[in-house]
Amino acid sequence: MSTATPQQENPLAVGLERLPVHPTTLTIFGATGDLAQRKLLPALYNLAHEGALPERFHLVGISRAEHDDDEFRNMAADAIRRFSRRTPDEAVLTRLLADVRYVTGSFDEEEAYAKVGEVLDAFDEADGGNLLNRCFYLSTAPMFFPVIVEALGRAGLNERDSADVRVVIEKPFGTSLAEAQELNNRVLSVFQERQVFRIDHYLGKETVQNVMAFRFANGLFEPLWNRNYIDHVQITASEDLGIGSRAGYYDSAGALRDLVQNHMLQLLCLLCMEPPVMFTANEVRDEKVKVLHAITAPTVDTVAQMAIRGQYTAGSVGAEDVVGYLEEEGVPQDSHTETYAALRLEVDNWRWAGVPMYLRTGKRLARKVTEIAVVLKPVPHLGFQQDGTQDVRPNQLVMTVQPNEGVSLSLGAKVPGTRMRIRPVNMEFLYGTAFMSESPEAYERLILDVMRGDATLFTRNDEAEAQWRIIDPIEQAWEKDTTPPATYEAGTQGPAEAANILLGDDRWRAI
Repeated sequence: MSTATPQQENPLAVGLERLPVHPTTLTIFGATGDLAQRKLLPALYNLAHEGALPERFHLVGISRAEHDDDEFRNMAADAIRRFSRRTPDEAVLTRLLADVRYVTGSFDEEEAYAKVGEVLDAFDEADGGNLLNRCFYLSTAPMFFPVIVEALGRAGLNERDSADVRVVIEKPFGTSLAEAQELNNRVLSVFQERQVFRIDHYLGKETVQNVMAFRFANGLFEPLWNRNYIDHVQITASEDLGIGSRAGYYDSAGALRDLVQNHMLQLLCLLCMEPPVMFTANEVRDEKVKVLHAITAPTVDTVAQMAIRGQYTAGSVGAEDVVGYLEEEGVPQDSHTETYAALRLEVDNWRWAGVPMYLRTGKRLARKVTEIAVVLKPVPHLGFQQDGTQDVRPNQLVMTVQPNEGVSLSLGAKVPGTRMRIRPVNMEFLYGTAFMSESPEAYERLILDVMRGDATLFTRNDEAEAQWRIIDPIEQAWEKDTTPPATYEAGTQGPAEAANILLGDDRWRAI
């Protein structure tokens, strides 16, 4: 008889692989649009390639464009060949798209939903009368979210007695607290909360989920993860690209709504949340909501002391000369929309009280990077200055989400030689080289979770509203302010005024 102690299960892994993937029909509203073509269809192919889709899986596309089933099938195949992270196996691709159906119709036409219902019923009958779960993915402009949801309700497609019905809603979930509340009310008048999956693709990234693994699977860091040892936190999401052809959307949204309200606040929640009792949907989201509730929302009058907005001007990114935001095609000449936003928040609870949380995001900055930097407090006394030590810095733990996914820890080490000189060095873990495998796309994990019914990586209704409660006063203050945003040259670190929210201390990490 073996005397080996059974290996303890990792709580992070419990449940995910065990959840079955029930036979499912996925209906994509806006199936000919950019998101579906670039992300959703390639994600479905890669799931099929890995054998992750249920044996009985069906796909329905609906859009206003006039196509028949074969034309849509060919369009989907072309999109997968262009945008899949791996070269498609034609046999797998053919099986995936063999019985795809397409419905032509406007999202506000009742007839279109009757057609969708007929297609879904036909799939059930073809599978011997066994009812398949139904997932409706709203890959459309936000204005159609409530329209589609309510139409699904009127058509009786929102519930079934012997199978699950789920709806996936893309971001942005409203453009203000009032809009988010109204949208929640309309959605929840048709679907129950357990049926609603508000998607934020950032949470599907392996390295974002690795923030939880890093924190809760390593006892080395938990004793330091509090106000006694951490000086401040910096969360950066910078891009070197401009707005491209998105002027219509971006000028009405801006950097704060586009990234801070959703992606960056989600990163902050994962960094600051307490360990959940179990890694299940409600327990994880309960802890994230507590973090958001612990952040004191600014008032319109205090925004100037904790937030800064900027707008890029002409400059050089890499070796390319680029125009300023106001010269981009489709941008009004008098636009005050921010392409850069930085703010200082505080999580006012026992663990984090007094620890500043700095968030910044921007277009046309020096490089593309998304990272979380946890800066520890400096050592209280350093006795090496007389020996030529320079540049001794507090330890920094940096979790990089993209592009070079990994974790690095800066340490002070002695320089070789006869003198006691200290220099900072890095210990690094790189995701790709450690696991020698390509990370799946975020949408692959999230689509599979929808079919499993696992909402852990999706935003709950109270969570979405709590995020807007923090952002709304900043948006309102900026809308009232007639002063143009601070400017920064494209390819630089952002506006010089951003140092103000660091209390005059220029501690921003170089982008």
